[in-house]
Amino acid sequence: MHRRQSHDEYSSYLKYKNVASMSHSLGVIRSFSIEFFSQGSRNFKSRVEVNSALDRPEMGLPQSPAVENQDSILVPYNSWLLKHPSALDTFKQLMRIAKGKRIVVFLDYDGTLSNIVDNPEKAFMTKEMRMAVREVACCFPTAIISGRGRGKVYDFIELDNVYYAGSHGLDIAAPLQSMNYGDPKHQTSVVGKKGNEVVLFQPAKKYLPAIQKILGVLTEKTRSIRGAMIENNKFCISAHYRHVRDEDFCNLEKVVNSVIGEFKEFRISKGKKVFEIRPDMEWDKGRALNYLLDTLGLGASSDVLPIYIGDDRTDEDAFEAIRNRGEGFSIVVSSTPKDTLALYSLRNPLEVNKFLLRMVRWKKNSSLDKSAKYRGENKNCRMGQCLNLEEGTQMMDWKDAHKPILL
Repeated sequence: MHRRQSHDEYSSYLKYKNVASMSHSLGVIRSFSIEFFSQGSRNFKSRVEVNSALDRPEMGLPQSPAVENQDSILVPYNSWLLKHPSALDTFKQLMRIAKGKRIVVFLDYDGTLSNIVDNPEKAFMTKEMRMAVREVACCFPTAIISGRGRGKVYDFIELDNVYYAGSHGLDIAAPLQSMNYGDPKHQTSVVGKKGNEVVLFQPAKKYLPAIQKILGVLTEKTRSIRGAMIENNKFCISAHYRHVRDEDFCNLEKVVNSVIGEFKEFRISKGKKVFEIRPDMEWDKGRALNYLLDTLGLGASSDVLPIYIGDDRTDEDAFEAIRNRGEGFSIVVSSTPKDTLALYSLRNPLEVNKFLLRMVRWKKNSSLDKSAKYRGENKNCRMGQCLNLEEGTQMMDWKDAHKPILL
């Protein structure tokens, strides 16, 4: 209990220190107050006064316009950054907290690993991003949690050393069953492509016939709405309206609401230019995060530190799950101010790429430093034959026990 409390206090201190240093670098112009909260609490803990020179044109500082849309709050981006500092700018502080803990990385796909594009079928990640994700997965257990169908997101990423959760967590391929999350009747053991045993967690299987009906009706009723696109993501449906004209949007919304109104066991939520339709059940990306941690044998570990990076509203459930755990880093990807439970931020997939690569370098440098120290303390150990016991154990445990999942 004492260790958790000290972590919360340190987390709050780091956010205060980051804001203070940012304000100092810009110069003292005006004062305003900002609220901060400890990671282990839902409530804001303290209020500090900060001097800032944000949006001062005579100082030659870039001004971020105030924006307001369905996802944003009316506030300049630079001011928003004081509450959700850049994970790149605070990287050293974050890794100080992470030192000695077992990091697990969770990533959304669209808008996080790939840019949001006009055609969802062409949301390809760059070669550089694929390399970064592959390298991160070689250093830490890594999972993709996406609203896309699991098979579809695998086709985009094409990596076998990560775990995949599709349909907002309603379709998970895991190494083992979870004893604490998810009904055992929804967990099925199957044999993967390489002969390895895989557990499929699919709690919404009974809804598949209804999903197919909704898919057919929506496809037919939106055919006349120019720009509307209905996407089948197996256990959920996405109705995209990025190319729908403003004058047709209300019509599309009425159609979607009307169709889903006939299926009481389903609900609608909004994403980035998309209506997400899924079974109305107690499952989301946050529960998927906890499920995967449990299947990796880390659910009850006191030294585990999950990192979740995502950009959309459905990722807020994962941010909340991390907050409820009291340990971990929640990072929202956004170049505009928005209401979020995330503690930190990155502007775009390019910054996500940089953050992942910095994690890889940090991991490798930490291992080299510890290995060198171990060699120094054990003179009989020859170069190349020393293992960093702490880091090596972490890596060998999850890699040897949980082979890549191929279905």
